[in-house]
Amino acid sequence: MTTADITSAAGPAALPPSPSGGPSGGLSARATAAWRAVRRSRRLSVGLALIGLFVLLAVVGPLFADDPNGFSLDLSQPPSGSHWLGTTQTGQDVFDQLMVSTRLSLTIGAGAALLATVISVVIGIGGGFLGGWSDETLSLLSNVFLVIPGLPLVIVISSYSKGGSLTATILVIAITSWAASARVLRAQTLSLRTRDYVLAARLYGEKRWRIVLVEILPNEAAIIVSQFIFAVIFAILTQAGLAFLGLQNPADLTWGNMLYFAQNAEALSSGTWWWFVPPGLCIAVFGAAMSLISFGLDEVLDPRLRVYRPGKQKRSKQQPTQGEEAAR
Repeated sequence: MTTADITSAAGPAALPPSPSGGPSGGLSARATAAWRAVRRSRRLSVGLALIGLFVLLAVVGPLFADDPNGFSLDLSQPPSGSHWLGTTQTGQDVFDQLMVSTRLSLTIGAGAALLATVISVVIGIGGGFLGGWSDETLSLLSNVFLVIPGLPLVIVISSYSKGGSLTATILVIAITSWAASARVLRAQTLSLRTRDYVLAARLYGEKRWRIVLVEILPNEAAIIVSQFIFAVIFAILTQAGLAFLGLQNPADLTWGNMLYFAQNAEALSSGTWWWFVPPGLCIAVFGAAMSLISFGLDEVLDPRLRVYRPGKQKRSKQQPTQGEEAAR
């Protein structure tokens, strides 16, 4: 008996209707499942809410902000109704600078993380799947970048591109941050390429690129997403460190450049806390939000990592207690 015979014999009620009204697993059903997954994890919900706030601030904030480099007669003024986050020693509005610097900082973080993730995927998965001399060459390249200390390498490369463009900053951070992720992906690929479904795909004559894209890459999606999240944090922290050391273009407003200007003006010793606290707090909150998203995704994808929170169970009046059972 075929599937069509079973369906005709059972009637229309045999197959449950799809939530979207179409085939099972439609767009509406996937959106509902994703929303339930987000609500299931408090860490993921809080992290996504904070990141959404930063993204909204980066997209909409500069449109309503005045000239962040504009001078005024309000020198080193504390937060007030006219200046929400106070002013600098030259009368520049800190709130306007924070709006503009948020966009550039997130652009650098996302761009450098995306490029570093692509490099690590190509070298890690490509070398692990191909094997042979290709794997040996790519593995040697990864080991060379791992042996060289990361921070001194970034400082040396950035010193030659001082005052460079935004693209140069993204390239410098991406080139120095892909090796560790590539090693992890290579080790996982070496384990996956010997699985039964990969061997079956080879026996059926599937092309190599299709085996990688269909059979291997989806099974490493969780690792890639986690590495991308921490690559964003690393890129923002690295750019802030380089800017604080004076190795970035001072004309580009970022969280790190705001800290650099505050340090040069001795804002800490003069008590101008509203100058350096907002950008430092943004870096800390953004890093914490990205970490919450990573931990929340682990809870959603791996049920063994979920935190068990027992609910309060109300005892039924008809259910006898242990004392009543003993008395009986």
